[in-house]
Amino acid sequence: MLAVDHGYFMGPTHKLEEPRKTIEPLLPYADAIMCTRGVLRTSVDPKTNVPIVLRVSGGASVIGETLTNEATTTSFKDAIRLNVSAVALSIFVGTQHEHQTLRNLGHLVNLGEDYGIPVLAVTAVGKELEKRDARYLGLACRIAAELGAHFVKTYFCEDFGRVVKGCPVPLVVAGGPKLETELDAFELAHDAIAEGAIGVDMGRNIWQSEHPVAMITAIREIVHNGANVREATHAFEEVKKTKTPVLAKTPVR
Repeated sequence: MLAVDHGYFMGPTHKLEEPRKTIEPLLPYADAIMCTRGVLRTSVDPKTNVPIVLRVSGGASVIGETLTNEATTTSFKDAIRLNVSAVALSIFVGTQHEHQTLRNLGHLVNLGEDYGIPVLAVTAVGKELEKRDARYLGLACRIAAELGAHFVKTYFCEDFGRVVKGCPVPLVVAGGPKLETELDAFELAHDAIAEGAIGVDMGRNIWQSEHPVAMITAIREIVHNGANVREATHAFEEVKKTKTPVLAKTPVR
């Protein structure tokens, strides 16, 4: 899943200042794209067949006092009108806005069941990145699943297998902020899949790279073909040279 929803709280993020220019070259290599309705309407080719995971929560910004004070900002009718494949909403467990964001999730799941559209819960941590440990993430993921989320996006952490074991729905791992090297991103994706994640939702580690198409191609190799870090690095270097990547096939589940 290609994450390009950062602008909803970060504004014009580096290398996502013009969303269409960032998104278009990467669309053929993404299994899904996570974005807001504003970017979907203005910056994604309406003829694309790539499934859309629509972010429907917001209401805070990086310059505000807190990132946790979110509400549902997009109606379910609009999500249906936009023909999305799933909707996504952040929850902030353990913050002053825990109750409201969990209620937001429950309400969204109710609507999702009414209309047959799955819900992705995002275990957000706001500005408190130190919360990303197995105990906290395991708690947040389990609560999201208990409230009816069909799948959950969370962070990779030490003892991630414990988080997977305690969550009865599939987990997708967030790429997070841009890592120092491509190798770091490959290791993150490989370790997440090896420990039980069904996929990754990467944004900045793809499109902030100097070679975004090569990066997304290498990540696909890890997710779909079980490539190790060395093999992913080889795929990355090959695409850098040829600029004509061969798509890793999405397995039929």
